[in-house]
Amino acid sequence: MTAAQPGSEHLPISVCMLTLNEADRLQQSLPPLDAFSELIIFDSGSQDRTLELCQAVGATIHTVAWEGFGTTRRKLFEQAQCSWVLWLDADEVITPELLDELRQLFAKGPDKAAYAINRMVHFEGKWIAHGDWFPDWNVRLFRSDVWAMADVAVHESLTICGEVGQLQGLLKHYTYRDWRDQRQRSERYARLWAEQKKAQGKQVKFAEKYGRAAWRFCKGYLLKRGFLDGSIGLRIALANAREVFMKYELLDSAKK
Repeated sequence: MTAAQPGSEHLPISVCMLTLNEADRLQQSLPPLDAFSELIIFDSGSQDRTLELCQAVGATIHTVAWEGFGTTRRKLFEQAQCSWVLWLDADEVITPELLDELRQLFAKGPDKAAYAINRMVHFEGKWIAHGDWFPDWNVRLFRSDVWAMADVAVHESLTICGEVGQLQGLLKHYTYRDWRDQRQRSERYARLWAEQKKAQGKQVKFAEKYGRAAWRFCKGYLLKRGFLDGSIGLRIALANAREVFMKYELLDSAKK
């Protein structure tokens, strides 16, 4: 593995991001990205200042048709010119600690094929430190020649050929603007999941939607100690259970 050159101004990493009307979030997420060699944007029709903000920081912008999360993101990663890729969403912000860790990593040369990064959600003015939302480890930094991604409609993830390490620095995750946004996105993801599973021939068992929703609540609120986040921890656990119920309800309804 080739180490970054001493004194190199930019990290040898292509940052890859999907956007759609993210101007309010980009004002936080873009500034740390001047430390990287490349920023590639796939935009699927923004009508706000998203493109203007990305152009101002020298991003390479592609206006694309939306083909689902898996297909669109895979095509985005394939545009990377650097030997390392950082998957970053517009609602995520690289912390100074994570940036310093990346500089140290590339100064000596990465010894893994990929690295997982932990995200912490900021919602309703609070950092969510327990429950289903934290910890939230995701493979986000990876060599450009070791990954694969399936053509899935939602909840896409990477398959890595090689050893995966972990970084200690956090990504700040401003995932939902408010509860209305949370409900709308949950409903969208539930619908996409149900359509995907229906196409795969999945069948819903008797009362499965109730059992899975109840388990999701108990896991997030009790086993993962969501109750330690106070009243918002309860609301998050209930919202997550509601999404699970919707997924199986929609799938069950689709067969009728």
